[in-house]
Amino acid sequence: MRYIVIMAIGALASVLSNRGVAVFNDGFRPLYPQYFEGKVSRKELAAMSFAISFGLVIGFAIPTSIAASIILIHCLLLTTDMIGVFCPSTLFGTILAAIIGALYGLGILAGLESIVSAFKLLPYNFLAPLGRVAAPVIVAFALFPAVAIGYQHGFKKAVLAAAIAILAYFIIARIGIINLGDYKITLNAPGLAMFTGVIMMLIFAAGVKKSGGASTSQLTAVFSTQVARIQKNWPYLAALGGLVAAGTSLSILAGDPISLNLLSKGEISSAALAAFARAIGFVPLVLTTAVVTGVYGAVGCTFVFVIGFLLTGQPIFAFIAGAAMITAEVFLINFFAKVLDKFPGIREMGEHIRTAMNKVLEIALLIGSAFAAEAMISGVGPMFIIACVLLNKQSKKPIVDIAVGPVAAILFGIVVNILVVLGLYVLPAAK
Repeated sequence: MRYIVIMAIGALASVLSNRGVAVFNDGFRPLYPQYFEGKVSRKELAAMSFAISFGLVIGFAIPTSIAASIILIHCLLLTTDMIGVFCPSTLFGTILAAIIGALYGLGILAGLESIVSAFKLLPYNFLAPLGRVAAPVIVAFALFPAVAIGYQHGFKKAVLAAAIAILAYFIIARIGIINLGDYKITLNAPGLAMFTGVIMMLIFAAGVKKSGGASTSQLTAVFSTQVARIQKNWPYLAALGGLVAAGTSLSILAGDPISLNLLSKGEISSAALAAFARAIGFVPLVLTTAVVTGVYGAVGCTFVFVIGFLLTGQPIFAFIAGAAMITAEVFLINFFAKVLDKFPGIREMGEHIRTAMNKVLEIALLIGSAFAAEAMISGVGPMFIIACVLLNKQSKKPIVDIAVGPVAAILFGIVVNILVVLGLYVLPAAK
């Protein structure tokens, strides 16, 4: 079932990208209207998709997935975005996209398992140290709401939000476990700290008065054709949402680094809470871009991951519930638009959330990469990471900042293995 589900996700997501129905990358979705209007060719659209997504797949999604031995959804759906647009917008192209997408899904799942097995055969298995790349992400992600608040509301409110999130983390970590008779509830400090920050983000955004710009409900009236286009394709969107929920239920994928790492540790309830907090923040971003572009998010507002976690081990029920969630999202677009219209600050915070998440991930992954390299060879490891970061900025074709650290950590692991084979470095355990 695991292989069937992952291949079905790869195939359907590629088809929806090929037909311009749904894509995963929030930064890529706004480019589709230019293609629909003939201002951008298919080749140019494909090139844009590659430029936006490839670095994230290679430098962020794949290393994070390898470290946790679970697929980060970016690893799969950023690539299906590219597969879809690289195939022609014809019946043959759609079929080709489905085949390539299915094979890619198969390759990702089988390949991830093979890579983990291959690491064990290396003279120096650096998979465990590589896991430290994502370690700071769990804690740092709790601060993305504070960063988003800073972008939208200024420095002072950002400092307040960050201080409260850090204080919440400290208090929750100190409490640890709540005993309720025979039941024990383990509190996840990063997840609850992030949830605290999301609540503050919503409170600050709700306090923003109406601006002179067009409201979301006005946008749904102006872009009624785009909304109708999304709603017309609801069966396909629902099917993909159901499959993603089923894949999460089978514990083969997760939607973000924090819930991914919690899942790898078996902390399912904490992973669900982290996914829920993230989903709340993504509602305005996904719905606003959907209304304007006529292209929906491949996983909707990401609540399907929450459903998958809550129904762990029950993929059929997760599929049904996930499909129902996406269907509800699609047909409630106009309702959500009216709600967002009453709170323009919430409507406008979507882009700030995306920017904040990228900045937090960029710094956290860089620090985590230094941790990983330090665990491989003390001193030299962080030096190697810093060198890669600085030299990347001098390159004629630098990779995206968010990807530099993880790529450098993998390269350093390979270098360590070469040194071991050449006899230039003796593993501590072998001394």
